Amino acid sequence: MNYDIIIIGSGPGGYVAAIRASQLGFKTAVIEKSELGGICLNWGCIPTKSLLKSAQVFDYVKHSSDYGIETGEVKADFQKIIERSRGIAGQMSKGVEYLFKKNNITLINGIGKIIEKGKVQVTDSENVATIYETKHIILATGSRSKELPFMKQDGKKIIGYRQALSLDKLPETMIVAGSGAIGTELAFFYNSMGTQVTIVEFLPNIVPTEDEEVSKTLARSLKKVKIKIMTESTVESVDISGEKCKVTVKTKKGDEILEADIILSAIGIMPNIENLGIEENKIELEKGKIKVDDYYKTNIDEIYAIGDIVRGPALAHVASAEGIICIENIAGLNPKPLDYENIPGAIYTTPEVASVGFSEAKAIEAGYKIKIGKFPFTASGKATAAGNRDGFIKLVFDEETDKILGAHMIGMNVTEMISEIVVARNLGAKGNQIIKSVHPHPTMSEAIMEAAANAHNEAIHI
Repeated sequence: MNYDIIIIGSGPGGYVAAIRASQLGFKTAVIEKSELGGICLNWGCIPTKSLLKSAQVFDYVKHSSDYGIETGEVKADFQKIIERSRGIAGQMSKGVEYLFKKNNITLINGIGKIIEKGKVQVTDSENVATIYETKHIILATGSRSKELPFMKQDGKKIIGYRQALSLDKLPETMIVAGSGAIGTELAFFYNSMGTQVTIVEFLPNIVPTEDEEVSKTLARSLKKVKIKIMTESTVESVDISGEKCKVTVKTKKGDEILEADIILSAIGIMPNIENLGIEENKIELEKGKIKVDDYYKTNIDEIYAIGDIVRGPALAHVASAEGIICIENIAGLNPKPLDYENIPGAIYTTPEVASVGFSEAKAIEAGYKIKIGKFPFTASGKATAAGNRDGFIKLVFDEETDKILGAHMIGMNVTEMISEIVVARNLGAKGNQIIKSVHPHPTMSEAIMEAAANAHNEAIHI
């Protein structure tokens, strides 16, 4: 069967690209070897947020007396929490299936591989291979958990994020290697359930890509709930031969041996580019990823790649945006290339973390003369009433132009608030315009206005 566009991979990049392609009149098929919706819907973004919501509710109920509400003994049913998460993942996957049917997108189950330009081979579960012809091929195969040679994931004692979302029982102790979004979110969840958690991070601060002030504030919050944090520390070796995992950690003060029931490897991800026909078709790579232009075309005409397998941050919303730009360019709509300097990041711990653009340090390094505006949530009426006063809003401005260079947030609901700054930066808004834009009171979001006012030495209205 012939198609206009065949997409290999049905994650947030692949399925969004497929829907946009169908909307623009392309006969479209998607090849998927596993669950529809990819890692994000099934083993990443969505089920993780379900777990974190359960942790948040559990924490609220345990502290209900702070709000004048008395309850009896409160227990978390770990298996029911896991089941709820898996159910939500399944529900979202079915949602994608519905969208495929609605938009007349063909789903082909199996493993896809480029045979040559315009031809894709799909091998099904019974090892039967079928060749499909198409005008355009888009690779959207995502990524997987990275493994260290001495810390191979066995799915039992050493696990990755997939196993962390579906454990049979709650471990008493856990070591989390790596403190990015995956590591900190899962560390927070398991700690909330009652697991003793230790985070081991190679760099000086946890969530090391975030603004340093944000990183240190998050570390204090996690330590308050008894998560042990070891920074400037490296996992040197792992012994899983006994009942417990023995982990040798190199610290500034020397080696330290830790014991835990489970090790969660959260040291990063790696792109899924094997067995796709990359080498056979002489598709160029760059720094271990597929090299593409601003519209995601590879060096081979009519072959494209998006998402975690190309340059840029490995985030679901980035893959979706890339997919739309790729399709619209194929359709001749001349879309604007993606601005990678204006991509928001979000971490869903408690407190939440969100950021976009330059950090204070990066702005100075880039040669900007800057002004900083901050507003602490301890001064926020809404945060105080909600009982969530941890954190702050920090805005970085170009002193000469008053344009927003970056925003760094930590606190309740900041992952919902960062979009205001993304839109403002996209429109070239200035700090004074944010100050003059009336924000509702009391809200968490008015802290953005207050932070802008602080940068301009204007009065703060609590």
